[in-house]
Order: sequence, then C-alpha cells, then structure tokens
Amino acid sequence: MQEKLKDFSKKLSEVKDFFQTEIKTLRTGRATPMMVEDIKVDYYGSRSPIKQIASISLSDPRTIVISPWNRDNLIDIEKALRENDLGVNPINDGQVIRVILPSLTEERRRELIKVLSAKTEESKIKGRKAREEVIDKIEEMEKSGLISEDDKFRAKDEIQKILIEFNADLEDIREKKEKEIIAI
Repeated sequence: MQEKLKDFSKKLSEVKDFFQTEIKTLRTGRATPMMVEDIKVDYYGSRSPIKQIASISLSDPRTIVISPWNRDNLIDIEKALRENDLGVNPINDGQVIRVILPSLTEERRRELIKVLSAKTEESKIKGRKAREEVIDKIEEMEKSGLISEDDKFRAKDEIQKILIEFNADLEDIREKKEKEIIAI
C-alpha cells in the first residue's frame, strides 16, 4: 500500500513539473529565455528545442537574442518562432534573431490569466484522475484480502491529504505567475 502512495505522489510530482514547464512559456512583462528555449525547430530532419541548437540571451528586459551555432538554422528558428503562439515578430538580421516583446495590453493580460487558469485546472484534473486510479487499485487490494478495510480508509485519507497539498502547490504557482503577468 505504501508503494501505491509513493507512486501517487510521484505521479503528482510529474504533473506539477509538467505544469511548471507549460506555464513558463506564458509571456509576462519581462523577457526570459525560458519563453523560447523549448520551442521545437526542424533541425536536419528532426525536431529539436532551440536551446540545443542556439544560445539564448537577453539584451534588455524586453529583447531575447537567439544566436544559432550554425547560421544556416536562422530561417528555421525564425519560422518556428512565428508558428508558435507567443504573439511576437522575430527579427532576423543574418547573424542573430531578436525577439522584441511588445508591452502587454490589459486585454492580453486578461487572456493570459485565462490561459493560466485553464492550465491550472487541467493539472488539477490530472491529479484527480491519478487519485481515482490509485483508489481503484487500493480497493482491489482490499477485495483480494491484501489489506484490511481500515487500511483502505487510512490510505484514502492519506491520498486526499496528498491531493489537497498538490492543489495548494498548484495554486501557489498560479498566483505567482499571475502576479508576473499583471506586473507592468
């Protein structure tokens, strides 16, 4: 039974990590290399993240500079940036690509907060699905006589505590990201 609880905690940790990866691409008022580093680029027949084929830096708080290690990749990187929904217009000067982030409008900030809330809810749903899966396994263990009914109820209580903590962590992450989006 402890193994099932560990598996459940591990699954929730994976969901939280995925959530954090997903929201780091949401634009805030400041540029950050994380916004573009995982965007996939066609690179010699395979899809590779920008961070594997170029260096990414900031020239000022609103400008990301992407310097590919091979200049032949400039067009592919530019294309990938345009296709991604960052809402930016990359500038290719033949040496580097500059991504200048325009100031966020109030309307765009509200849209980003809605996207953030949707991603938070998706992660919470994944957590609830994981809870249902582990509860089903524990109930099967009880039916087959591997654990007692009391153990089953203790496990359900522990699972619920873990899920409540997981949801609180997600909300903390969401609130921090929302503050970044709202900040001018």
